[in-house]
Amino acid sequence: MIEHIERLLKSRIGLDAESVGRSVIERAVRQRMQAQHKSTLEDYWITLNGSPKEQQALVEAVVVPETWFFRYPESFKALATLALERCTQLNATRPLRIISLPCSSGEEPYSIAMTLLDAGLAPEQFQIEALDVSDKVLALASRGIYGRNSFRGEALAFRERFFRPQDDSFVLDERVKSRVQLRCGNLLDGNLFSTTPAYDFIFCRNLLIYFDRATQVRVLDLLKRQLQPEGVLFIGPAEASLATQNGMQALGRQQTFAFRFAASDAARPLNLKPPSRPLPPMPRQPAPAPRPRSAPIVAAPAAAPVAQPTRSLWDSVAELANAGHCEQARSLCEQHLQTEGPSAQAFYWLGLLSDVQQHSDQACGYYRKAIYLDPQHREALTHLAAHLENQGDQSGAQRLYRRAQEGGKSA
Repeated sequence: MIEHIERLLKSRIGLDAESVGRSVIERAVRQRMQAQHKSTLEDYWITLNGSPKEQQALVEAVVVPETWFFRYPESFKALATLALERCTQLNATRPLRIISLPCSSGEEPYSIAMTLLDAGLAPEQFQIEALDVSDKVLALASRGIYGRNSFRGEALAFRERFFRPQDDSFVLDERVKSRVQLRCGNLLDGNLFSTTPAYDFIFCRNLLIYFDRATQVRVLDLLKRQLQPEGVLFIGPAEASLATQNGMQALGRQQTFAFRFAASDAARPLNLKPPSRPLPPMPRQPAPAPRPRSAPIVAAPAAAPVAQPTRSLWDSVAELANAGHCEQARSLCEQHLQTEGPSAQAFYWLGLLSDVQQHSDQACGYYRKAIYLDPQHREALTHLAAHLENQGDQSGAQRLYRRAQEGGKSA
């Protein structure tokens, strides 16, 4: 019955169950079964299948947003410069058009608004749309009240300018809120943009990693159709290779993950053959990080955090994998995801285990998920780069190798 639910989620929001792990979906189903007072999967399936409202509730239970203000700060620095250049080109003929999707609880679109205001743009010079499939997170965004978890890092001067404290939270200034139009929508809806003009800037970061390859290409094509010829698409770090393989070219600004149309918008055919490199056994103890160009597909993870329970868990996973008990090792990783929530190290290990079992596409999906949670995860970057190299995506592979070598850190 879980398979039926996974297929429903895929048809509704394009979710590839492997991208989040079956345990995450099972946990969400159990939550919704309790909420609906259903004791069996069969009874819940009947309710789910006949209720769009319950389907939406399940989507919101599965898709747990992880966001904060000015995530990937270099992207916003680039936006400030690019927006001023674009305003000069437009010469006051119309305002800038920008969209953030999925916008989650609003941190990204409000960061865009704050960036443009700080860059000196007048409010009437830009329009920002914010789209998400979840009514629940849109309600949070409309409130504009945020806890401390939405403010990370040390560069928090913007909080003094655009927020006022209220109890243990911070309330967003109305001049920022008023620049963002929130709406509910699904990228898989063919009529979503049927009457919508193209955008100058599209932010769609860390969404494509949840889709299978066919859906990734379909959604990327939709975004490209909605992008002005001179426009810029901002995506997540794990999605850069997909963009380069489908007619987009990086702006060349480090850590911005910003793309424009390539000179020739002709996507190269994908070579999805499994890696031809031999798979060595996983050592029981962590090994030094491999040199990027000679990286094997499977390597031991770096030293885990100091806490003994986490270290013991990954040691157990390694011992099971080395003994050939990959399914048991996988089960430990999925149990960790179920009890502790999303974990870069768990997804990284699931990628290694998928490689051992020769499931190349599945492994890439897990590595991308690990990089989403920890953009500087050196081993995940290196292993994903090796896959891209074997698929013929040399530019994408070299980009990941450089990130692993220059800014990566062991997780």
